[in-house]
Amino acid sequence: MQLSQSSAPHRAGVILPVIFIATIFLSASLLFFVQPLFTKIVLPQIGGSPAIWTTAMLFFQTVLIGGYLYAHLLTRHVPVNIQLIVHLAVWALALFFLPLAVPGGWQFDPDGPIAWQTLMLFGVGVGLPFFALSANAPLIQFWYGRSGGPSASDPYFLYGASNLGSLVALLGFPLVAEPLFGASKIGFGWAVGFAALGAFLLMSGLSARGSAALQEKTQAPTSKLTFEQVFTWAFLAFIPSSLMLSVTSKISLDVGAIPLVWVIPLALYLLTFVMTFNNRRLLGETVFKWSTRLALASLMLIFAGFTGVSLSWFSVGNLIIGFFIVALYAHHRLYQARPDATHLTAFYLTMSIGGALGGLFNSIVGPVLFSGLYEGGTTVILAFLMLMNLRQGGISIPQALVRGAVIGGFAALVAYFAAKNLGLSEFSTVLTCLFATGITAAAYLRNNTASYYAAMLVLVLAGTMMVPQKSLLRDRSFFGSHKVYEAGTLRLYGNGNTTHGAQRIADDTAERPEPLYYYHRNSPMAQVLTSERGMRAQSVGIVGLGVGSLACYKQPGQDWQFYEIDRMVDDIARNPKFFRFMSACAGDSPTHLGDARVVLAGQKDTKYDVLVIDAYSSDSVPVHLTTLEAIKLYMDRLAPDGVLVFHISNRYYDIDRPLARSAEALGLQARMQRYYGNSEVDPGDTASIVVTLSRSTEALGDLANDPRWKEITGDGEKVWTDDYANLLSILK
Repeated sequence: MQLSQSSAPHRAGVILPVIFIATIFLSASLLFFVQPLFTKIVLPQIGGSPAIWTTAMLFFQTVLIGGYLYAHLLTRHVPVNIQLIVHLAVWALALFFLPLAVPGGWQFDPDGPIAWQTLMLFGVGVGLPFFALSANAPLIQFWYGRSGGPSASDPYFLYGASNLGSLVALLGFPLVAEPLFGASKIGFGWAVGFAALGAFLLMSGLSARGSAALQEKTQAPTSKLTFEQVFTWAFLAFIPSSLMLSVTSKISLDVGAIPLVWVIPLALYLLTFVMTFNNRRLLGETVFKWSTRLALASLMLIFAGFTGVSLSWFSVGNLIIGFFIVALYAHHRLYQARPDATHLTAFYLTMSIGGALGGLFNSIVGPVLFSGLYEGGTTVILAFLMLMNLRQGGISIPQALVRGAVIGGFAALVAYFAAKNLGLSEFSTVLTCLFATGITAAAYLRNNTASYYAAMLVLVLAGTMMVPQKSLLRDRSFFGSHKVYEAGTLRLYGNGNTTHGAQRIADDTAERPEPLYYYHRNSPMAQVLTSERGMRAQSVGIVGLGVGSLACYKQPGQDWQFYEIDRMVDDIARNPKFFRFMSACAGDSPTHLGDARVVLAGQKDTKYDVLVIDAYSSDSVPVHLTTLEAIKLYMDRLAPDGVLVFHISNRYYDIDRPLARSAEALGLQARMQRYYGNSEVDPGDTASIVVTLSRSTEALGDLANDPRWKEITGDGEKVWTDDYANLLSILK
């Protein structure tokens, strides 16, 4: 009998941690699996802009604050018995929102505030299930602290299990779930997991409820929190959150707004929690600080454009590694600053607020304050504050800052005169001078972090003034950044990191400006529009306006209509001070604002002879415009002998492969031309890749016998649909 009695506590000591670890692991897995899942579900409704993910993250982080606040108030003012009843009731209500889907009747309004519409869509579609999950991390840790299990007085170790579950879910979505299953099957599996979570919550709550001795203990904190503590927690949570979103946005501009691009930085963000929220020592403090300094310097060079306008895979790797090191250091500092268990829920609440402020800065404040993607550089500058030593050994912080600013100013002057006297004016050369003088200043100030910070800040600000600003326009919208500038004899328009159109400056006085770049008279798209088939077309639709270059292929008597999701693009294209294609050639042709697929779906009586899909902005792939359902819609909007034209020039993806699969599935004729351009003779004649789809060979007219157009067929892989699409499978 004695053996049985002594073994009972031992079994409880083993079982209790298992129950709580399993509960928090499952909850965290569901929490972070639903983020890319629901974003994928709604992409056909709101488009594939990188800003969509940033806004989605703002939503998730804001709801996380609500969940943490709910857990904080619940644990402060309500007995454990009632906590369990209330939380199970919230979980039960969330079941009515399953399976996850776009609410019936919801429709995107292109004239309304896009960020607000996105937030509302997420709120109605996934708000309550996500709220129920978001409260679990602090609530379950609190319950464990009341359970009497091993290490109940310091339950922060459960946060590591929570983030491990989050990490598994995030990697599992793009690498396993998305390539193997469609969104509907994934959503059903998620709903089953959410339903099963109720049983785990019940077991965890009953375990906390069952400890009568602990139930009688006071919940009052042993000490009061200070403003400095709370500010430090929020700041250390803000830096990695904002930096994660900045890195994600920059990569998304080039690689595409896809779940994998979103998931990798977020997964590394969570991994840093797993690595730091424990008592194991990662690195020596000096090595850790210098690694963080180097990472911040590397990030600043990339965000400032020193490594080039477009990201190489090497730059992408540096971005991710630099972010990981900085986030690791920030969360290491955060764990060191944690309070005792009586302030556990306040600690997590403050962390969530800091993280949400990062999302607010990147998705709302940044686009208002900055004309370009400068949030990353701003956050890097702020991140240097983490390295500041408040005890400067005989010199006050204000004195140290002034000293550093003076030295930084002197270094900037040296860089300026070096660039000017040597006749150097290129962007990269100026940055090189600044970087060299910055390294010198850093070496001199290495023992005084405050001075080092002030010197670097002055150098960065000086650099922004020293680099010549040749832009005629630099602005941004919800869908990306926009730039109009002149280079040599050309005026160019850049969206993100890709040039989407150009006009010769001399054509400002010409009757009809000459289309250039992808739309040059030798290009495949020009071949279609100037062919016998194109010339006899009565109606032409263009999805993706750019600067309106194709408009100057319009023939007298033809009806042309344009589709553009971004109002700012339409404003730029129609402003003759920038580009004259629309005003000179198609000023009376309307632009339908909004997601082209949504707009076309409402135009049931429209029939085009030629429909051009030119919506692949900055190498991203709007998957919802490339699926089988999308192509069916396009064909339905074509005349029986109409031609569908896809412009698919891309540095990273072979988009012809899913197009060929869909064409084969629908019994369509598919042709492709890889045009290599002739930029040595004419800088406006660049390479492009174009695919045409038609119901018959005869519909192509004289193009059917053009040897430059090669027939393409499906590769036997799975057809892309709204439910299933795998971008990883078409990486070059």
